[in-house]
Amino acid sequence: MLAAAKSQDSEAQALLESGWWDDYVNNTANHCSWPGVKCNHDGSVIEISTPYDYYYEGETLSKMNFSTFPNLLRLDLNNSWLSGSIPPSLGNLTKLRELFLGSNRLNGSIPPEIGKLHNVVTLDLSSNSLSGSIPPTLFHLTSLTELYLNSNILEGHIPGDIGNLPSLQCLYLSQNTLSGPIPIQLGNCTNLGVLSLSKNSLSGTIPLQISNLHSLSLIDISHNSISGEIPFQLGNLSRLETLDLSYNSLSGSIPNPLHLTSLSSSYLDSNLLEGHIPGHIENLKSFQSFKYVDLSQNQLSGPIPTHIGNCSFLVELSLSNNSLSGSIPIQICNLLFLSRIDISHNSISGSIPVQLMSCSALTELVLSNNYFNGSIPLEIGNLNLLSLINISHNFISGEIPRQLGNLLSLKALDLSYNNLSGQIPINLLHFPKRSFIGNKELYDYHLRNEMLRHVKIILPSTVSVVLVLLALLLLSRRIHRAKSREAYPSPTKNGDIFSIWNFDGKIAYEDVIEATEDFDIRYCIGTGGYGSVYRAQLPSGQVIALKKLHRKEAEEPTFDKSFNNEVKMLTEIRHRNIVKLHGFCLHKRCMFLIYEYMERGSLFCVLRNDDEAMELDWNIRVNVIKNIAHALSYLHHDCIPPILHRDISSNNILLNSKLEALVADFGNSRFLDPDSSSYTVLAGTYGYIAPELAYTIIGSEKSDVYSFGVVALEVLMGRHPGELLTLSSSTSYLQNVMLSDILDMRLSPPRSRNLTQNIVFAATIAFACLRAKPKSRPTMKFVSQQFVAHQRPLLKPFPTVSLLELVNSELEMKNEIESQPKVSSYPVKSDGSSSNEILDI
Repeated sequence: MLAAAKSQDSEAQALLESGWWDDYVNNTANHCSWPGVKCNHDGSVIEISTPYDYYYEGETLSKMNFSTFPNLLRLDLNNSWLSGSIPPSLGNLTKLRELFLGSNRLNGSIPPEIGKLHNVVTLDLSSNSLSGSIPPTLFHLTSLTELYLNSNILEGHIPGDIGNLPSLQCLYLSQNTLSGPIPIQLGNCTNLGVLSLSKNSLSGTIPLQISNLHSLSLIDISHNSISGEIPFQLGNLSRLETLDLSYNSLSGSIPNPLHLTSLSSSYLDSNLLEGHIPGHIENLKSFQSFKYVDLSQNQLSGPIPTHIGNCSFLVELSLSNNSLSGSIPIQICNLLFLSRIDISHNSISGSIPVQLMSCSALTELVLSNNYFNGSIPLEIGNLNLLSLINISHNFISGEIPRQLGNLLSLKALDLSYNNLSGQIPINLLHFPKRSFIGNKELYDYHLRNEMLRHVKIILPSTVSVVLVLLALLLLSRRIHRAKSREAYPSPTKNGDIFSIWNFDGKIAYEDVIEATEDFDIRYCIGTGGYGSVYRAQLPSGQVIALKKLHRKEAEEPTFDKSFNNEVKMLTEIRHRNIVKLHGFCLHKRCMFLIYEYMERGSLFCVLRNDDEAMELDWNIRVNVIKNIAHALSYLHHDCIPPILHRDISSNNILLNSKLEALVADFGNSRFLDPDSSSYTVLAGTYGYIAPELAYTIIGSEKSDVYSFGVVALEVLMGRHPGELLTLSSSTSYLQNVMLSDILDMRLSPPRSRNLTQNIVFAATIAFACLRAKPKSRPTMKFVSQQFVAHQRPLLKPFPTVSLLELVNSELEMKNEIESQPKVSSYPVKSDGSSSNEILDI
C-alpha cells in the first residue's frame, strides 16, 4: 500500500509540474477528481484528457513526465493548441490503448519510439505540422485499428509494411505531400473499412489488391496523379458507399458497377475517362442506392443511359463538360429526389423533356451549351423549389413561359443566346439584361410600345409645337406643386434627399409619380413577396430605390398607426452598413418606402455570376463579412429598442459601388420588446433559418447570429454551404476536410500570411455562430468586436487547417457568453404584418 500511495503522489506531482493544472496547486482534493483525469480502483491514473473549454496554447508535451503513468490507457489531448515536438518518452506508455494528439500545432517528425506502443488501438496525430517520412516502426503496432496521420506535411512513400496491420479499419493519410505508388500490400489489411489518401502526390495505378478489401465503405484517392484504368474488380466491393477518384489522370472507360449495391456517392470527375456511361447492367440494384454522381470534366461520349431512371434516390447528377450526345431520357421523371442536374457543355439535343418537370425537388437546372431545341415546357412553373435555371447557349425557341415568374425561389436565371421570341414576362423583368441577351426576337413589350409612341409623335412638321406644349405643361405643374406645398407647410425634404415625409403622403406621392411615370414597369428592378422595387432618378440626379407595397397589408384597421410608428423608428437608423430608409408614403392609391440605391445589387446574384464573383477578392470578402457583423451588432445592441432582422440571407445583403456590404430587407424584422407577450411566426429564408426555429415559436437574436454564420461561409465558399451545415457535427468528416478545400475555387488561393490569418478567423467566427445551441453562439457585438481586435496569429500552414479545428475553437467566448445581457424573445403581431419591410432586390 505504501508503494501504491507513493506512486499516486508521483502521478499527482507530474500533473502539477506540467503546468496544466495550476489551479489545483493548493487544492487538497485527490488528483483523480481533477478535470480530465481518471483513475482506476487503485487510484492510479488511467486517462488524461483535455478539460472542457480549455486549451494549452504555447504549452508543449515535454512538460509532462509520462514515465510516471505506467497504467495510462488513454491520452486525449486533441484540439489543445499544443506546440513543439512529440517526445520519444511517449513510447514508454506500454499499456496505452488510445493516443489522441490531433488538431494541435505539433511539428517535427514522428518519433520511431511510437512503435513501442504495442497495445495501442487508435492513433491520431492528424491536423498538425508533422514532417518527415512515416516511420516503419509504426507498422509494428499490430493491434492498431484506426490510424489518423492526415493533414500534416509528411513526405516520402507509403511504406509497404502497412500490410502488417491486419486489424486496421481506418487509414487516413490525406492532405500530406506523400509520393510514389499506392502499396500493393494494402491488400493484406482485410478489415480496412476507410481508405483516405486524397490530396497528396501519389502516382502509379490503382492496385488490383484493393479489390480484396471487402469491408471497404469509403475509398478517397482524389487530388493525386493516379493514372491507368479503373480496375473493374472494384465492382465487387459490395459494402462500398463512397468512391472518390476525382482530380487524377485516370483513363479508359468506366467499368460496370456490378455488385456495388451500397454505393451512394461516386465522384469520377476531372479525369481522362472516355467511352460511354455504362448502360447494360446485370444487377439493377447497383443503381438504387446512388445519391451523388459526378462524371463531369472527362471525355465521355454517347447518350445518357436510360437506366438513370433506376437511381430513384439520386440527389445530384453532374455530367457537364463531356461529349455526350442524344437526348435526355424520359426515365428521368422517376428521380423524385433530384435536387441538382448539370449536363452543360455537351452535345445533347432534342427538346427539354416535359418529364423532367416531374422532378419536384429540383433547385438547380443547368442545361447550357448544348443543342436543345423546341420550347421551354410550361410545366417548369411547377418546380417551386428552383433557385437557378441556366439553359443559355442552345437553340430554344418560342416564348418565355410566364409561369417562370411564379417561381418565388428563383434567384438566378440565364436564357441568353437562344432563339426565344416575343415578350419578356413582366414578372421576370427584375432579372438583369444579360439573362436575355442573344435572343434577337425577344423584346420588352412595354419598352417597345414606348419607343413606337415616340416615333409617331416626333415628326419634323410638329417638333416645334410639341416642344412649346411641353414647356407650358412643365411650367403649369411647377406652379401647381408650389401651391400644394403652401397648403401643406410641413417640410418634407432635407437638402437634396427626402427625409421622413408628411403622413398623408401628398408631396411624396407626387414626387414619386413624376420620377417613375406612375410606377411604369420600365422602372421595376425587382419583385418580392410584399411588393415591387423601382429605380427612380430624382430631379437632382440622385438615384433612389422605391418599394411599392401591396395594398393588402393595409387592410387591418390598426395598420396606419403601426406602419407610421415602426417606419419612423427605422428611419432613425444611422449605420454605414445598413441600407438607409429615407422615407415613406401612405396614400389612398399606394404605399411605398424609399431607400438609397445599391449599384451592385445583391450578394446572392454577385456570387452566382463568375465575372462579378471574381471581383470579390479575398480582402473584399473578409470585409463583406465584417460589414454584415457590424450592421447586426448595431441592430441588436445599439438600437433602442433592439431590432431583430429575422431574414439574414445573401439575397438581403446588398453591395454598393465600392463593393461594401449593406444589410437590407427588414420585411420580417421586429423590435425586441422585453415587456411584450406577443407570439412569433416563423420567418426567414430556407437554408438560413436557425435549427431551433423548427421546434419552437420563440426566437432570439441568436437566430440572426446563426443566419450570419451561414452567409459568412457562403461568402468564403462562393456558394451556399448546404450539406456542410448538416455535417458540421460529424467529427470524422470535419477532421478530413481542410478549410482550403471549401474556399471559392474561382479565386486564386490566398498567399499572404495576413490574408490567410483573416480568412481562418472569419471561418472560425462563422462556425461559432452555427453552433446548435443558441446560448453557445456568440453575440453579434462580440463578433463585431473580435473583427476589430487584434487576431490570434496563424501558427500552422494554411493548407493544414481543418474544419474540425475551426469548429472546436472556443474563441475565448466562454466568459463573454456568460456575461452577455439577456435579450428577450422578439414579439410579432398576431396578424404577422410586415409594415416595415425593406428592399429585397
